[in-house]
Amino acid sequence: MAALSVVFMLLSYFPYFTYAAPGIASLAIMVCVIESDKKLAFSVYIAASIIVFLLAESESKFVFVLFFGYYPIIKAVLDGKLKGIVLWITKLVIFNISVFAIYFVTSRTLGITFEEFNDLGKYGIIIILLVLNIAFVLYDIAISRMAVFYICRLQKSVRKMLKF
Repeated sequence: MAALSVVFMLLSYFPYFTYAAPGIASLAIMVCVIESDKKLAFSVYIAASIIVFLLAESESKFVFVLFFGYYPIIKAVLDGKLKGIVLWITKLVIFNISVFAIYFVTSRTLGITFEEFNDLGKYGIIIILLVLNIAFVLYDIAISRMAVFYICRLQKSVRKMLKF
């Protein structure tokens, strides 16, 4: 599964896949959470992150390592323990902390700054954060649906293939 995540992350070299590739790569981590446990999934995340850090496109690798790679594990924990508005607030706080961590790391290593968002006016940062939070909610819903799809449609085939 770590290798599959890395293969998906290599798509980040194609134009417009900088942010899509980490989201797709996180699905392999999701399968680990479903098929084994969170500890093994975390090990897969660490292994994939190390390889991704060496091979993937610069900005994309930070997005995977600092959010998408571990989010399916965090999501499984949070979905099992919290409900309703508390669950969503917690998820949004974790996401926004990750966004700022990604910004901090990319600004220090790749030179990306807030000034690049000035094209959207003085509220550019707020607009970007709002759009990112909406995209995150859609991603969270999508990964939940992908988990259901995997369990209902693919799990038997995967288990046969892997002899679980």
